[in-house]
Amino acid sequence: MNEYENLKKGEQGAWISICAYLILSATKLIIASVGQSEALRADGLNNVTDVIASLAVLIGLRISRKPPDKDHHYGHFRAETIGSLIAAFIMMTVGLQVIYETIQQIFAGHDQQPSLLTAWTAAGAAVVMYGVYRYNLRLSKRINSHSLYAAAQDNRSDALVSIGAFIGIIGAQFGAYWLDPVAGFIVGLIICKTAYEIFRDASHTLTDGVDEELLDQVKDTLNQDEDVKVVEDVKARLHGNQVLVDATILVDPQLSVQEGHDITDRLEHSLADEHGIHYAHIHIEPYHGEEE
Repeated sequence: MNEYENLKKGEQGAWISICAYLILSATKLIIASVGQSEALRADGLNNVTDVIASLAVLIGLRISRKPPDKDHHYGHFRAETIGSLIAAFIMMTVGLQVIYETIQQIFAGHDQQPSLLTAWTAAGAAVVMYGVYRYNLRLSKRINSHSLYAAAQDNRSDALVSIGAFIGIIGAQFGAYWLDPVAGFIVGLIICKTAYEIFRDASHTLTDGVDEELLDQVKDTLNQDEDVKVVEDVKARLHGNQVLVDATILVDPQLSVQEGHDITDRLEHSLADEHGIHYAHIHIEPYHGEEE
């Protein structure tokens, strides 16, 4: 099925993120240690969590590719969302740790001037992560992957984090030593903010939350069919990157079973073509002219 092929493509984005984070985290932590930069160190720790988070996304994507079985009749697509949730917890834990350690540095009176090499390392990392962000963003939209989209947002945050570290280190070159740990503190805040946003989206999906605008679009599509008298009810929920729709429509009670079947078949194709919804259950009831 096409959705399984898309999940396989999504793994490419996760692997690119993992490779980039492994190289950048090792480089940043080594240079931060040598160059005495708290901001770059915090940035490097951020990338360490990103490796773990990307692995969680990768595992989620891999499990999501498993076909339906006897106790997962709808497949395993929600494993992708669970991977995003695990990634959020990991990122929040490290973000809080970075905030705590940089606050200690600020109150202890950080008076070391970091090496200029640490600034250029941060700048180079920002460029790399922005490139990874653009790639994963395009891929996530093409395959409709929520976890890869979350990973792309994390990539963008990492690019911004590195820019913040660069600014803090450059400021320290001009005697504003406090800027370096303050930049590290801001890095921690960005990590926590990104973690919260990923957690919010993943938990919303796992509790069957759905965009109300999507429901309106589905209802409009159903109403466009000439044989549909009234769209009585529309429900939807997300199952990983798949949208499951249940709808009740009212039609002419004189229609035959075959004609009713043809209507639902036509509507299912319309939802697939216009909204990419491939799982729709449409229930037909007789219309007696009393409903509004």
